[in-house]
Amino acid sequence: MPATRAPALGLAALFVSTFLELVGYFMVTPWLLLQLKGAAVSSTVAGLFAATGWAAIFLVTPFSSWVTRALGRRPTLWLSAAVPALACCGFALTRELPVWFALELLAGAASGLRWVLSEALVAEFSTARTRGRNVGLFETMVGATFVIGPALLVWVGADAPAAPWVAVGCVAAGLLVSLLIPPVPPADDAPAAHVGLRGVWAALRAHPVIMLAGFVGGFFEAGITSVLPLYGLSLGLTAAAAALLVSASGLGSAVLMLPVGMLADRFADPAQGRRRLMRILATVTLAATCAMPFVAQLGWLAWLLAFLWGGAAGSLYTLAMIDIGAREQGITLVNSTAVLVLSYTLGSTCASAASGWLLDHSPLLGFPLALAGVALAGCIALRRS
Repeated sequence: MPATRAPALGLAALFVSTFLELVGYFMVTPWLLLQLKGAAVSSTVAGLFAATGWAAIFLVTPFSSWVTRALGRRPTLWLSAAVPALACCGFALTRELPVWFALELLAGAASGLRWVLSEALVAEFSTARTRGRNVGLFETMVGATFVIGPALLVWVGADAPAAPWVAVGCVAAGLLVSLLIPPVPPADDAPAAHVGLRGVWAALRAHPVIMLAGFVGGFFEAGITSVLPLYGLSLGLTAAAAALLVSASGLGSAVLMLPVGMLADRFADPAQGRRRLMRILATVTLAATCAMPFVAQLGWLAWLLAFLWGGAAGSLYTLAMIDIGAREQGITLVNSTAVLVLSYTLGSTCASAASGWLLDHSPLLGFPLALAGVALAGCIALRRS
């Protein structure tokens, strides 16, 4: 971005376009599931449909750097905005289930591209003094769309004919704002950088501890949050109170990620400061997990633990993104961001899959021990790094 005002304009356009696209996506996703249930589709099929988007993210993320190098960073951003807009139009125009599956696969793949490339560009085109603030603000904004999208669906009405078209409007507006992103110069390392699976492997070897931090972040922020209602029910909470534990976790992420990012900008030695913050956050996660046996006697403690898990884990991911953004640029940064996204998503998937089984079979012993084991592994790795 050659002009002095271009990075600021590019960051603003990237923030706004991503916000609009995600609001539309998280509005249409629950609408689609409600439509499937209304059409008497089995819960198994509906669950497979919900998993299709995440499967597409897993499939496309390792190849984000290959697509980015082939098309260029700016055209890849346009592609990642155009495909969801077309997919949302398709959702609104047809009720054919196979078509919906195909569209969800395409939308998920494009979302994976957007996730990786937008985070990489926010980190790369921020100055050393503003990178933590910008990445923290971006992550907070992304988290807000998880709430705003479904809330917009409730406001419009899930059964309203206009509901899918409002989502289309949001995603299309995101596409239009994406066109305002100024030209991005070719990455300096584009000719020499590894792409695809070789690039992913190189990034994993270069930053194993940072990627483990991403795994722990995904495990506790997204994965454990998804089973918090089940955990609340196992504690004897009402269904409504158990569901609100998710809000406590989301509040922790929203409240802490931006201040932690801003604090990361303040250290005289930024690299050591970031690592120190990551150790503190991993320790907070472990301490909160070790307090789980006391929740049965102190019911209010469940809310505090959910808040700390969401806030500390979300901030761990934020610091990991800040760290690789400070070290790398171009295609190499896209590779590292892709691995971080994969680590986060893998952590989330492992937590969701294992926690449900543990809550059924060993809620008082196995579940806390599994969580403590993951948190302890993160603490040990960060302290040795």
